[in-house]
Amino acid sequence: MTARVGDAHIREPLVVDGGTDLVSLCRVMSERGLGDALVRDGERIGIFTTTNLRDALLRPEPPATLPVREVSTFGTISVSVDDELYRALILMLRHRIHRVVVTDGGQVAGLLSQYDLMAFIAGHSQLTALQVAQAPDIEALQAAAGRVDSLIAVLHGDGVRVEVIARLVGALNRQIFDRLWQLLAPEDLRANSCLIVMGSEGRSEQIVKTDQDNALLLRDGFSHPDLEAVTEAFTAALIAMGYPPCPGGIMLSRPLWRQPLAAFRETIGRWIHGGDPEGPMNLAIFLDAAAVAGDRELLAQAQAHVRRILTDDDGYHARFAAAIEQFGSEGWWSRLPGLSGRAAAQIDLKKRGLFPVVHGVRALALQYGVNETTTVARLAALEAEGHIDAPLARDLTDALHFLMGLKLASNLRQMAAGRAPDTMARLAELGTLERQALKDSLAIVRHFRQWLARHYRLDLL
Repeated sequence: MTARVGDAHIREPLVVDGGTDLVSLCRVMSERGLGDALVRDGERIGIFTTTNLRDALLRPEPPATLPVREVSTFGTISVSVDDELYRALILMLRHRIHRVVVTDGGQVAGLLSQYDLMAFIAGHSQLTALQVAQAPDIEALQAAAGRVDSLIAVLHGDGVRVEVIARLVGALNRQIFDRLWQLLAPEDLRANSCLIVMGSEGRSEQIVKTDQDNALLLRDGFSHPDLEAVTEAFTAALIAMGYPPCPGGIMLSRPLWRQPLAAFRETIGRWIHGGDPEGPMNLAIFLDAAAVAGDRELLAQAQAHVRRILTDDDGYHARFAAAIEQFGSEGWWSRLPGLSGRAAAQIDLKKRGLFPVVHGVRALALQYGVNETTTVARLAALEAEGHIDAPLARDLTDALHFLMGLKLASNLRQMAAGRAPDTMARLAELGTLERQALKDSLAIVRHFRQWLARHYRLDLL
């Protein structure tokens, strides 16, 4: 109700002379992916849309000889950038139009469409997606990506559930990666590769930007002379957009993470059957992979290779699941309410809560051939197939979402204070109910770890 027109997405219009013929105009509109244009005819400003094109095609004159001024709509409705956005909505409804001209200081500043306006009112997500899709260069894409953090804060402030925010942000991030790849990679490279995201980004469980986990699978026999330069530019551009580099180097700018399919299959084999200490971690990250752009069949074939070479390998499944114990097990959850001692002052939500749930469920999904990527979808599939009890699956889902929400709230406070977001929960910042819910969630995680230890006989490793 209080937003101004200038707060919404004002698209820079295509402006043509009224004498331009219809075919030439439609050619330019097609090249730019537009559905409208402003027409300048002397002192008049009109608008040409696909509706005008429909009517023009019914005229007897050939389109190539028909000046656009003769089929455009003049007397356009306009608003100022300083007008209330609500006024623009009322004008669209009153005049039954889908767009208005926006002026700034009496000069045309752009067009505001009904789609842009409603997207802004609905919470900015569609607006951001539209800006990403229409970004003509990396600078514009970076500006659109920068709005994701403010969108997260708005959605969280409006009480949107954390899993919904995660899915929405995950979808926006993939659109950003896809558009960046389109801007940087030549067409033949895009057609002969598959750009993937992995880890929490692949599971759509990363909300606030932490680090990059991406890779590029290439079609066997394909090579490109600019591959290294393009992938390095991709990583650098993401860093500039606020996506920090992966500390472990899991980015397509590294040779390990940009390989032909056959070579990557061999790499997977070494991760599983070789002595590489990083192998289980790399495999875990890859198991969460999701395709962003290119030939998705390349990813499907790599995933099928994992299932094929791991059939009935109970020993490996147990060793893979044992990573849930890598951060130790302490009795600090019982000390949460009293906040006594330094160990109870803060808790690493990722190490103590999120990772055991995510990796434990990932291990079960690998063992039982569940092809889902998100943790909740994996839990649902495991429950449906009778591999995990319904109450435990429900409790793990609730604990996962609570811990994600707690981490998000903490990250937003840190960002508002100008600090880098981390995975720690400061108990002094939590209310009584949050502390109790945290204690209950960590108890669920502890029970799940014990369940996994029995299931995989981790005591025998």
